[in-house]
Amino acid sequence: MRKIALLAGTCLLLVSWPVSLLAQKKTFTYEQLFRNASAPRLMKPLPAIRGWADDNHYIEMRKDGSGKMVAMSVDVKTGKAVPYNGTVEDNSRSESLPVTVPDGRNVTASPDKQWVAYTKKDNNLYVMEVATKKETQLTHDGAASIYNGYASWVYFEEILGRASRYKAFWWSPDSKRICFMRFDDTEVPVFSLYVIEGQHGYLEKAHYPKAGDKNPEVKIGIVGVNGGTITWADFNPKDDQYFGQPYWTPSGDLWVQWMNRGQDVLKVYGIDLNSGNKTEIYEEKQSTWITLDDFGRFEFLPGGKQFILKSDKDGWENLYLHDISGRLINRITDGNFWGTTVLKTDEKAKQVWFKARKENSARFDIYRVGLDGKGLTRLSFGDYSHDQVTISPNGKYFITTYSNLSTPPAMALVDAKGKLVRELGNSKGEEFDHYQLPRTELTRVQSADGLFDLPVMITYPINFDPGKKYPVMVSIYGGPNAGTVYDRWRMPGGITQWWAQEGLIQVVFDNRSSGHFGKKGLNFIYRQLGKWEIEDYMTCAKWLKQQPWVDGSRLGITGGSFGGYMTCMALTYGADVFTHGIANASVTDWQFYDTHYTERFMDTPKENPEGYKLTSVMTYADKYKGLLRIIHGTSDDNVHMQNSLVLIDKLQDLKKHFEFMVYPGERHGIGGLKGLHNRTESYQFIYDHLLKKPIPEAFWATNNGRSF
Repeated sequence: MRKIALLAGTCLLLVSWPVSLLAQKKTFTYEQLFRNASAPRLMKPLPAIRGWADDNHYIEMRKDGSGKMVAMSVDVKTGKAVPYNGTVEDNSRSESLPVTVPDGRNVTASPDKQWVAYTKKDNNLYVMEVATKKETQLTHDGAASIYNGYASWVYFEEILGRASRYKAFWWSPDSKRICFMRFDDTEVPVFSLYVIEGQHGYLEKAHYPKAGDKNPEVKIGIVGVNGGTITWADFNPKDDQYFGQPYWTPSGDLWVQWMNRGQDVLKVYGIDLNSGNKTEIYEEKQSTWITLDDFGRFEFLPGGKQFILKSDKDGWENLYLHDISGRLINRITDGNFWGTTVLKTDEKAKQVWFKARKENSARFDIYRVGLDGKGLTRLSFGDYSHDQVTISPNGKYFITTYSNLSTPPAMALVDAKGKLVRELGNSKGEEFDHYQLPRTELTRVQSADGLFDLPVMITYPINFDPGKKYPVMVSIYGGPNAGTVYDRWRMPGGITQWWAQEGLIQVVFDNRSSGHFGKKGLNFIYRQLGKWEIEDYMTCAKWLKQQPWVDGSRLGITGGSFGGYMTCMALTYGADVFTHGIANASVTDWQFYDTHYTERFMDTPKENPEGYKLTSVMTYADKYKGLLRIIHGTSDDNVHMQNSLVLIDKLQDLKKHFEFMVYPGERHGIGGLKGLHNRTESYQFIYDHLLKKPIPEAFWATNNGRSF
């Protein structure tokens, strides 16, 4: 295959560099990489852009003579900077609140800053008037299993997202009303986690609906800031359904996203704020599933009479123009776009700017197109991924931050025709060229069925010699629409640099459901989540083993969560290909995971028993060979340790050798000293079984009670 041949040629180029040139460059010490001791200045910060003063001046934060950061207005043509006294965008993640509420959860200011809304541990919703500090309780039925404005676990994890911090209320644009969700977990099954604290320990109990279980009952309420009667949207909470994040339109109307439990029908309803009556605005059906947790689904035009809808109903993420009643006006884009994000709409010019992956599935580009679908123009330049962009008020210029695997991030000013005006900054530091950095390349491997060119990213050892054989460690995630192979700069340093110096080839795979191939690729996994993913990983691994510089007897794989599941499948289903694995917090059987995520792809266990059996690690446990290291926190409230214990039980009955490490009290992510221990144990595993040499003593040494 042509791309594979090119890769091999590139590898030869790597070793054709003059030895004297390589010898002149430095390698990193353990202290430099892990203790920040005399860390080299490899990178430098790019300009701190904070938006635009107008179409001809952007705002940049610079240090003045005293070292204080001040805002400067910079002329796009001359580069001349003068002090700027206007409003500057706040890039901080935390909202500046006009009042403090010590016992409030998710304290959120109203748009006019006259009020704050929040919940308390009693699971009720409150507001406080900023001027008077008067508190008003808006709901009164909060209880241990009833939450007003505070999300049930499955909504927090799968629909509203972790960034919500369980917040489930939203201010109206006029600051007069709040829309909130009320959750009733009474009939949701409880899962218990054992906690070791105290002489007798105790059980931490949480409502967690597993595949096929009863979901929380949800109501959508609207309440005024002065309290009083709550208006409930006209939905039956007893129905088997889901609700997505509500939208307030620019004119102050409320839209609610509704989805059936099968997750193949999406409806958007307008809700009457006084009666709660609903009017259907939009309906979409798909043969597989529709993703509900898509916060970029609607983009309202400033005039409030039209909106842009993003949908993957044709197999790709395209944009559609609708009027405010929901009527389709026209299709805006028609192409193989993915990761589509609207950046700017210009109703006067009748244009929309957006970012998406199309020309290369591993790179983001910037586009402009008419609202009528005409005049699509790629504005970004070169073979780079343009990952950050800020556009001037009227779209006369934009500033882009771009990179690829071999080019550190740079920043450039570009005009509306896509012409480069000038480079604003380059992140290469003064010592960048003084150190030996590993070379990372992206290639494609054809899937076994010949339908997809799967992205593979390879980081080669320092002083790579294609005449030698190297061990390989593959790092994966693998979950639906969660690709990890991108043609963007990867910061040098840390463990990646260390392994490159130690002679380990580091590889990242993406499968057909990763998003590189749109919804068409994703649809393959419907009702068989995990099957095609591991098949694609095996195909890529087999290709690796065919390379003369790969030691096929030392081919490891590691991942966490869904990546842990893939690792367990690799050492069972794919045991003839992979030799070693480190699985963190793994799903092992989809019947043990939550309703909304699992059933989106698998339907319920009752509806799809064969699919659940087909994708269970335990089904293939008898094929296990090699060596698998299983890791789990006892208090993991996302992927319960039950998953690992069931697999361990099966492997024990089959008299299989494996490793298991448990971390008491740790959640889905293992942090602190336990996290340091986990990483070091994983490094020990790699040294013992892949590198086959002793781990440096520094990894186990302590420093003020901490070990790396």
